[in-house]
Amino acid sequence: MRGVGLGYSYLEKFTALDDVTLYVQRGEKLALLGANGCGKSTLLKVLDGLVFPQSGTFHAFGAEITEDGLEDEQMSMGFRSRVGFVFQNSDAQVFSPSVREEIAFGPLQMGLTRDEVSSRVDDVLVMLDILDLADRAPFQLSGGQKKRVAIGSVLVMNPEVLLFDEPTAALDPRTQEWLTQLIEELSSAGKTIVHATHDLDLLDRIADRCIVFSEEHRIVAEGKPHDVLADQDLLVSVNLVAQQQGSAARSR
Repeated sequence: MRGVGLGYSYLEKFTALDDVTLYVQRGEKLALLGANGCGKSTLLKVLDGLVFPQSGTFHAFGAEITEDGLEDEQMSMGFRSRVGFVFQNSDAQVFSPSVREEIAFGPLQMGLTRDEVSSRVDDVLVMLDILDLADRAPFQLSGGQKKRVAIGSVLVMNPEVLLFDEPTAALDPRTQEWLTQLIEELSSAGKTIVHATHDLDLLDRIADRCIVFSEEHRIVAEGKPHDVLADQDLLVSVNLVAQQQGSAARSR
């Protein structure tokens, strides 16, 4: 995936991305870092073809991804089967009457046979340890259980690229550890993973490379997790950590 000079504004006046250029390498774990409102989630939406840059270009799998292009059914199905997006808020993603129907929805839309869909759904339910939830309504589930169902609805499509928006936000420690291990396993299986996160404590496990956004909606740094975490001045400048009192006092 490659975005060059990406620009996007909501309502044509609230800037979300300002001249953003990035490359996503096949098989890497890429973390997007930055304060709330810096553009991370909007960039994920561009990578998923949910919104389209108002300036610049976005290419994936050898083709430019545009709104007109995705109106072509064959191109749209090809792209959407290769990219999966797990939203921060599972309630925005989970809508079917039962867990089983939720996970089956995507592959049914792609035209797979019911036998193939049933087999995929069963495999995902077992893999995510939610087989006992198969006939439950999503609204009856806990936040962590909904997160598993949302992930299942994406994994059942077997996408090449997985996009996560704040994957560990609002999860209890046990579910957070489970999800971190899952991301590691998916990476080991060759999936490309891009996620927006504030969770610096897990960065070494869930990222090979980091891209850092400023509050001006631009990329201001990139590097390996260890190098980014070691740059305290950078983290303070982009509002990812608070300036220590001692440092503030010395600067006066």
